[in-house]
Amino acid sequence: MTANMEETRRSIGAKRNPASADAIREAAEAVLLEAGYAGFSIEAVARRARAGKPTIYRWWPSKAALLIDVYQRQKRVDNPDTGNLEEDFVQFVQALFQHWRDTPAGSIFRSVIAEAQSDEAAATALTEYAHNRRAHTGRMVARAIERGEVRADVEPTVVADLVASYAWVHLLTGRIGEDEATTRVAIRAIMHGILADA
Repeated sequence: MTANMEETRRSIGAKRNPASADAIREAAEAVLLEAGYAGFSIEAVARRARAGKPTIYRWWPSKAALLIDVYQRQKRVDNPDTGNLEEDFVQFVQALFQHWRDTPAGSIFRSVIAEAQSDEAAATALTEYAHNRRAHTGRMVARAIERGEVRADVEPTVVADLVASYAWVHLLTGRIGEDEATTRVAIRAIMHGILADA
């Protein structure tokens, strides 16, 4: 076996080797930074990570799945817990907008959403990601229910979808520079509704 072959990272089956998985993620980030979304490919990542394409596809079934993993690796947006749900959501959305503006993450996520419209593998990866994020964001609503701030019959994931929809449409239409005051108006509408009191 040659030295180069010895250096090639090997699969250990369906279970991910943490060191190899991290090397692939780092290679994916580097390829994305250098070549952009248009130049991103599993082949380029495999070369850079010294990993086999079958290994990458075993752990990430599509390019979009790997890109979403890279996106989540870069994401540094916490779920605030201020004791007030409206304030939690304002801080969350503003932090998300800033993250999308200041890092490659916004471009990555926008590209994955676009590809999901015509690629089934990308659509599956996006659906799985959205499901997990819905549950994660919904925990802010669940906390508010527990402290009596929100009605017990409110479904947390429905509220999470409303907030995510607001954020995603701003990402897709180039409006992530929105100021905090404008975000507050939108979150207040989600929280309190728009109908006049009966």
